[in-house]
Amino acid sequence: MRTTILDTASKAARTSTFASALAGLAILATSGAATALPAFTVASYDAGPSQPIQGWIDFCRSYPGECVVDRSEPEVVRLDAATWRTVLDVNERVNAAVRPATDWELYGVADLWTFPVNGSGDCEDYQLLKRNLLVQAGLPRRAMRMTVVIDEKNEGHAVLMLRTDRGDFVLDNKTNAVLPWHDTGYVYVKREGSHGAQWTSLGHVRSPVATANRN
Repeated sequence: MRTTILDTASKAARTSTFASALAGLAILATSGAATALPAFTVASYDAGPSQPIQGWIDFCRSYPGECVVDRSEPEVVRLDAATWRTVLDVNERVNAAVRPATDWELYGVADLWTFPVNGSGDCEDYQLLKRNLLVQAGLPRRAMRMTVVIDEKNEGHAVLMLRTDRGDFVLDNKTNAVLPWHDTGYVYVKREGSHGAQWTSLGHVRSPVATANRN
């Protein structure tokens, strides 16, 4: 049944509905007042190798191009005002455009990583779309890490970690603020690796079974 659901979700995400959603979220040149850069902060650190979330493995089977690690790309982004404005815009626009819905509601399974289908999705779906749009805007995919955390409800949650020369920042569907990783209140479990298919631990011993809470 999971194969059928994956095939259906993959097909749906490639339809004109998804293409239209991407077009509607096209990144436009930002005009007006300059955006202040965030203060320098400490970077997160890897605590050793870890296995990826099963949802990520299934997502990569459906969208292999989204999971290629290009080692010629930088592992950190050099933040300037224009790049920071783009990051803030994408985070806010995707949060506004996608309707929150669990994978149980959409697919009848606990955890399915995909792009928002018909404008609906849960936490990782928001972040995968943000990641895709930021790559289109010119940011290196290698510097953007899908990350699993334990949230304030003690539930599994997925965020997008942007590694920069000013520290690591988190894009989240729960807030339009792009925060330093250590200011979110989350417990960091593991994240996408920068050298290949293997993920890396962020020091927490527990790993959530799923990352599919609504918010």
